[in-house]
Amino acid sequence: MNPPDPLTQKIAILYQALEPPVIDGARKEAKPGGYTDSGADIGVALLSAGCTLVTPVKSPDPARVHDWAWPDTHEGIAQALAAGATLLWANTVVFEGHPIEEASRQAWIVGPDPCAMQAIDDKAGINARLLAAGLPVARSWLIDGDASDLADLLLPFAERLPLVVKPLRGRGSQGVSVARDFVQLNAQVASLAAGRRFGSAIMLEQFLPGQEITITVMPAATREGQGGPYALPAIRRFDQVGDVAPYNGDVPVSHNSLALTPREQAEPEIVAVAAACEKAASLLAIRSPMRIDCRADQNGRFLLFDVNAKPNLTGAGRPGRENEDSLSTLAAAAMGWTYPEFLVATARGAWTIKENSE
Repeated sequence: MNPPDPLTQKIAILYQALEPPVIDGARKEAKPGGYTDSGADIGVALLSAGCTLVTPVKSPDPARVHDWAWPDTHEGIAQALAAGATLLWANTVVFEGHPIEEASRQAWIVGPDPCAMQAIDDKAGINARLLAAGLPVARSWLIDGDASDLADLLLPFAERLPLVVKPLRGRGSQGVSVARDFVQLNAQVASLAAGRRFGSAIMLEQFLPGQEITITVMPAATREGQGGPYALPAIRRFDQVGDVAPYNGDVPVSHNSLALTPREQAEPEIVAVAAACEKAASLLAIRSPMRIDCRADQNGRFLLFDVNAKPNLTGAGRPGRENEDSLSTLAAAAMGWTYPEFLVATARGAWTIKENSE
């Protein structure tokens, strides 16, 4: 079944009301507000592009975020469908057993497949999978923060320092730090484990000292002629704190990120890593935009280190949101798309399994 024209659909946007489950000791913390800010951004932009929206209130106010999106619960989705929605924009974190699975038998979906996203959110597992496929990926190792002999477990990593310490299923740069000596490694791992904010599963990752970029990859179904997934222009990250990009809730990415120039995009190292990101997206059979963070090693070779199945899609358009473009929105602008055009292109990749249930 071919994806629909977004302009012919009745679109309902979903926000995160469900807390992601703890999976194998790892917890992905729910975002404060449940992505209602980007949900309202998306809604206002889609409306300006001529799309038809199904909203919880008759005349949504751009200043009230909950006017634009429905909760991603069974009840919220049922209400959106009952109100006439034919396409559900899952602006939320989905996982195996999420209500969107059942809804995909009744409506078109914009967003990642729940089982695929759950697998991708396992940062160590997905990096190992991509590495096994021959892609340039930073090395990583999994640590059980609940282990009684935690200090002993860390001893073999003393020779690999510096290392990045991060939650296995974290969100953005929350909980991420760089350990430059063994004392720091012990302290950072112990602190992350003791806090329990992200569960007990902790990932150690090869530290890459070079330039950081991020690449958004679009699914093949979002463009005419299709082919394979395709990368948008790379975005450079700068003004990092302790070699870690600040969380976008603290510092808007528009303040520390900039699209590479066409000349920079054509450099062999950038062309190579963009192709690697496209191969990763093809391997993962993405159904919605995916963002992959990459960083150069000491030799200038870019390695993939963090795959994001649900990139933030905030964008300027509502009052007071002038500086709230996301990394993917910046990439779309470098592609020549306005924010509404980018969202309409994203919606062209909508998927469903309702044909298989008939």
